[in-house]
Amino acid sequence: MSNSQARPAWGKIDDAGAWHHLVHHSADVAAVFRALLKLPILRRRAEVASQRPLNETDIARLSALAFLHDVGKLAPAFQAKGWPEELWEKGTRNHLDTAFFWCDEAAARSDTALNGLLGNIATWGDVDGWLSVLFAHHGRPVRPLGANTLDRFEVLEIYDWQAEERLMGQAIQEWFPAAFGAGQPLPDCPGAHHFFAGLLALADWIGSDRSAFPFEAEFSAGYWDKAQHLAESRLLEIGLDVAGRQLRGDPGFRLVSAHPKPHPVQSEIGTLPASAGLVILEAETGSGKTEAALWRFACLRAAGQVDGLYFAVPTRAAARQLHGRINAALARMFDDAPEAVLAIPGMIAAGAATAKRLPDWQVLWDDDTGAARPSRWAAEHATRYLAAEVAVGTIDQAMLAGLMVKHAHLRGTALSRSLLVIDEVHASDFYMGQVQGELVRSHVALGGHALLMSATLGSVARARWLGQPQPEEATAAALPYPAVWVAGEVGPRAVTGTDRGKEVHITTRADWSGEAAAQLAVDAAKQGGRVLVIRNTVARAQETWRAACDLAPDLVLQVAGGPALHHSRFAAEDRALLDRAVEQVLGEDAQADGCIVIGTQTLEQSLDIDADLLISDLCPMDVLLQRIGRLHRHNRRRPEGFDSALAITLCPDNLDRLTKRAENGLGAFENSASLSGVYMDVPGLAATLAQIEAEPVWRIPAMNRALVEAATHPDALDRISEERNWQSYRHRLIGTELAQLGLARNVLLDRSRAFPDAYPDEEQIKTRIGEEGAVVEIEGTPSGPFGAKISRIALSPAWSKGLKGDEKAISSVEADALSLRIGTRKYHYGRAGLEQA
Repeated sequence: MSNSQARPAWGKIDDAGAWHHLVHHSADVAAVFRALLKLPILRRRAEVASQRPLNETDIARLSALAFLHDVGKLAPAFQAKGWPEELWEKGTRNHLDTAFFWCDEAAARSDTALNGLLGNIATWGDVDGWLSVLFAHHGRPVRPLGANTLDRFEVLEIYDWQAEERLMGQAIQEWFPAAFGAGQPLPDCPGAHHFFAGLLALADWIGSDRSAFPFEAEFSAGYWDKAQHLAESRLLEIGLDVAGRQLRGDPGFRLVSAHPKPHPVQSEIGTLPASAGLVILEAETGSGKTEAALWRFACLRAAGQVDGLYFAVPTRAAARQLHGRINAALARMFDDAPEAVLAIPGMIAAGAATAKRLPDWQVLWDDDTGAARPSRWAAEHATRYLAAEVAVGTIDQAMLAGLMVKHAHLRGTALSRSLLVIDEVHASDFYMGQVQGELVRSHVALGGHALLMSATLGSVARARWLGQPQPEEATAAALPYPAVWVAGEVGPRAVTGTDRGKEVHITTRADWSGEAAAQLAVDAAKQGGRVLVIRNTVARAQETWRAACDLAPDLVLQVAGGPALHHSRFAAEDRALLDRAVEQVLGEDAQADGCIVIGTQTLEQSLDIDADLLISDLCPMDVLLQRIGRLHRHNRRRPEGFDSALAITLCPDNLDRLTKRAENGLGAFENSASLSGVYMDVPGLAATLAQIEAEPVWRIPAMNRALVEAATHPDALDRISEERNWQSYRHRLIGTELAQLGLARNVLLDRSRAFPDAYPDEEQIKTRIGEEGAVVEIEGTPSGPFGAKISRIALSPAWSKGLKGDEKAISSVEADALSLRIGTRKYHYGRAGLEQA
């Protein structure tokens, strides 16, 4: 340094004033970046994104640029954040803003900037384009701000920024010598910029962790070797480098399942070539699609095609339920099994362990032994979920990689190394489907792998996923089922040899009151039947449950000594109790006859339950078939009168009114500006009802394809709309769908287009077109209605309006329920779930 009394440039600093030298922090991030590019799969993804192979000169240059990601921290206006206030009175600046100011300064002195290296760096290619990538490492693009005189870089007696810049230049020249040899320009294509933006953001997150990269305040010329060692060790510890973790054996079916042999649909997935990027599995509920997905993961892992797995499901409840199954399967697959991360914001879980947040971004695991838990790194922050070796979570977390929101690039690059499984892909609306489609397209385009699964995927959605023309109605209905589709192949791979099948006797009842549903359920349960009642709304489920409790409380699902209901408005801890209770009475090994389980859509997915009778509200055909999948799921003894699967569909006495007023989750309001609701497609509902009336016995899965097409194909819906004089409603519905598609296109992160210079208002970008309810923490973790301590509860979207998201619920005991107060709002929480006071 020119002045021995001058302060060095710091890159990281703590509240006590301890710091990490800027050059050392820059080296940490560059070392992690370089180590990530050494991982075979990420290297291949990077080369696909770059549209050419990457040699050592390329890697050295990219790593040297990564080293410069925090060059803006050289600015006195940034460094002053770590100085005593009296040393700087001009105000401070964000280092991403000052990075652009440094660029202005350096451009005027290219012969001396960075110890004279800037001119050479400028020959590497479109450096200006790469600078935009570098300065987006905090998760979003940054636009340069206008500088004023207070922002100019000036040499101070207490701080010589030019000397610190020369030190950075000397480090680059010594630590990245290959970067200055002969070589072709760096990749100059949108895909490369998008991919490396994510890789750098991931490297910065890892390299900024003091527990892995201890502070060293005094510059050391030998620090680069240390940084590389620390980086490689850290990638092993947190599971991004999986070289040390091998499958227990060859990737056969017995590796992922305890069953003696696979079902035919599983066999078809297990024999797919590793080169198949996008695969769609269509098979009935209960056919073992989860195990098929795990087998696909094992095959791809053994072939060196993926390092990780992200298993995406529609709801948080489904993710919690699946999480345990995936952990059990991983224990079979690996000797040193990775812990599956539960990717649900607000919850911290890896394997069987959970954690709570502490101050200063720390967490405390419930099995804490005092030892560090770096393998759970990805579980401790939602942004890192997709960097987990294995994670189970909602589809929303994956969709965040496809939207113009903070850290989308990090998520997308991290996800590129994993098999992306999307279960129940039919459950997404047009907006979600568009976002997911772009996400999967870019994922597969990088060489990634995706498996989409559904029991009831219509040809409209499937054609969109595969980029194929929409088949005519008759052609679509005649396609084989079950089937496996591989992108690039003309037709499906028919699955033959399946011996699974059942007959479902289905009828309708033009009375969907709670009293009517309860009476049907009680009558059947008194005859020994296991009855599953699924209502479209929580309010109707609560009404039905109370009516059933009045008629026969002992026949209703029992939890902690009393009747219980199953829906989304329960605390997470209580939902776990409810899930277990449902599987105890309707699971494969359940012994008791004569019981009633009442709930909402939460009973449709993930729970392995087997009922004799289904009582369901009218709903779209794909949803109804999903619910019917809970009937006669296993071979077991049936009570007299229930030898065949039975289903009763509750419906209104007239569907016409649903085109003017929403009711029980169906239809939409006539005068609303745009259609919105749970199940708005009234023509599709009419088509579903027509199939029930025309075919009182459904052969499942043989009829699945024809049933779905009859109620979802555009030709069928147009025909019904014309017959019922619903053309205007159908046009409004199509208009709403087109509006959703347009909205999605406006917020998609298209990695085939130029790197953006800014994002739109992220507060307005959502993963779902509808509003999401707030998840509220409950102070004091009181005991809930079933005796368990509860810590958080989800509110409905309507009840969340006006909340900021950081409120806490104050609890008190009132009569037989818990009272929860959030500001001026008051709720009752008891065996019926959360209700407004």
